Amino acid sequence: QVQLVESGGGLVQAGGSLRLSCAASGRTFSSYAMGWFRQAPGKERGFVAAVTWSEGTTYYADSVKGRFTISRDTAKNTLYLQMNSLTPEDTAVYYCAAKVTYSGISYSFRYPYWGQGTQVTVSS
Repeated sequence: QVQLVESGGGLVQAGGSLRLSCAASGRTFSSYAMGWFRQAPGKERGFVAAVTWSEGTTYYADSVKGRFTISRDTAKNTLYLQMNSLTPEDTAVYYCAAKVTYSGISYSFRYPYWGQGTQVTVSS
């Protein structure tokens, strides 16, 4: 089993920054991919960013490219999402997720392991 615990959400003004963290435990992650997804009220959960754990290859949704940066600390088994230039459209619950393979890295249904989510609210 894999346990994922997010932290770092909160309220920020438009143009501000936040860094989310996701602490992972329970399994080794050498062959995993981990990602961030978000869900706004009334909307489906959508892909934000992902990274392959061993190689560090990153993937981003077009809506966050150039503003968000995904990274991981393999020694601490922790995933991060640095979010800059936030807009009210980024308001959502942000979820950390993990999967064993790299295929379908941007599809939420491919991820069997999920954190509880952390709220990010961006005020205008």
